Amino acid sequence: MSIPFRLDEARVREGMDYLAALDPRFAAARATYGDPPLRTAEEGFSALLRSIIGQQVSVFAARSIWDRVATAVDPVTPENLLRLSDEELRACGLSNNKVKFARSLALDTVERRIVFEDLPALDDAALVATLTQAKGIGPWTAEIYMMFALGRPDVMPINDLGLIVAAQHLLKLRQRPEPERLLKLSTPWRPWRTVAALFLWHFRRNMPDFSSSPAAQARREAERLAKEARKAARLAKAAERAAAEPAAAKKAAAKKRTVAASRRKKLKRATPRPANRS
Repeated sequence: MSIPFRLDEARVREGMDYLAALDPRFAAARATYGDPPLRTAEEGFSALLRSIIGQQVSVFAARSIWDRVATAVDPVTPENLLRLSDEELRACGLSNNKVKFARSLALDTVERRIVFEDLPALDDAALVATLTQAKGIGPWTAEIYMMFALGRPDVMPINDLGLIVAAQHLLKLRQRPEPERLLKLSTPWRPWRTVAALFLWHFRRNMPDFSSSPAAQARREAERLAKEARKAARLAKAAERAAAEPAAAKKAAAKKRTVAASRRKKLKRATPRPANRS
């Protein structure tokens, strides 16, 4: 299979033209937020290693860990990584599993089970199969490498939570779509699913609950203060109930004693007195 082209900024605009013409929801969001930026990464071992480091951590944490790894393994080559001990890699912030995954990728590269120079010639399915044979590399990591390092135009990482959340809001779905549903929803976006994914991430970063704009920050702060006020009101009401409980208990006990005394009096009046036998 020949790969028709790599994504560049002109291709991203072309893809957005296609998506906007296809779906008015893309068109409306594009008019508000503009086109997504092109995201690229270097090819090769270091790019895939960085993807592994970024799994299941925040962007900030991933960047911090990567900076420490890049300093310790300078330059970042599989041979240099294999020279470091597990303790040295953990000191960079890698978990035990990620130390194993990094070593596995380095060995696969050194022993040429993964030949990065050959990857651009593979079709998407073969490329995913080649990369996911390595420990710690799942479909998401392979797809991210395909999108950013190789510029493949038609990739949709359906297990990416950011894409799932963005798709729910952009498409106005009642619930977050399961990955299988996102795959089905994205079928009409072919052959520009990578551009659609770039736009969904772009849309997600600009959503009211995620954006760093002053208006969004003010909205979040107002929501936080309202939530705290509701919590304080609940705590105050609970305290009032707790304070009222002893008084209520005393009142109930007094009422119970009054009722019991009243019953005793009635019973005494109703009981006939014995006759006087004098």
